[in-house]
Amino acid sequence: MTIAGRFAAALDDADAPGLSGPELLPVRLARACARTLAVDDAGLSLLDAEHQRVPLGASSPEAATAERLQFTVGAGPCMTAQETRQPVFAVEEDLRRRWPAFADLLLGSTSYRAVVALPLQPALAGAGAIDLYFRHQDDVPGLDVFEALAVGELVSSALSEASVWSTWAPGQGPEWLQGPAPRQRAAVWEAMGKVGVELEVDAPAALDLMRARAYGAGRTIEDVAAELLSGSLRAADLLAGEA
Repeated sequence: MTIAGRFAAALDDADAPGLSGPELLPVRLARACARTLAVDDAGLSLLDAEHQRVPLGASSPEAATAERLQFTVGAGPCMTAQETRQPVFAVEEDLRRRWPAFADLLLGSTSYRAVVALPLQPALAGAGAIDLYFRHQDDVPGLDVFEALAVGELVSSALSEASVWSTWAPGQGPEWLQGPAPRQRAAVWEAMGKVGVELEVDAPAALDLMRARAYGAGRTIEDVAAELLSGSLRAADLLAGEA
């Protein structure tokens, strides 16, 4: 069977109850990626027009956590792949050397020991990437890079096709940008605005304060955003570590 046929079959199998909505297309695609390439997990994300990183979907909760950890520290294989538009291969030694803060969180909070990140062809909503996760770094050499890149093209085509054949408001984007993961990340931008207004700092500074709080507590930036929006954490509390 061709790679396209295997991917199509895996995508059909991923269409389980509870995952059939158009907003969950990225989750189905991530599951199809992991199954087709025989990796432990996969995740999809993109950089939107404002260069904000948006998670689209993941093949498992653990893969979703890995993406949030990478965003929390603001650096990692996937972000590098998105910025350079080049594939990134990172086993444990590479993770520790190139992205020590991310490695600290990833290795301590997940079972993954290696990551391969592949850029996707630019879609209507921004430049995407696939993260492939490995629990055993010795499995990385077994990845067929050409097949992985072909799967990436199939993912890009599926997202683009869904964008073209659906109706959506320009300010909102395609329906696959309205899933749980993108909405959760949107709460980070809302909290960032709240911090900026209350502390009178610009957006990058507000984001840095939130990231420092999350990393210091061994949590994700989404956790900090939720606390800021609920009122259980004050913007001024973020300055405690700055004193």
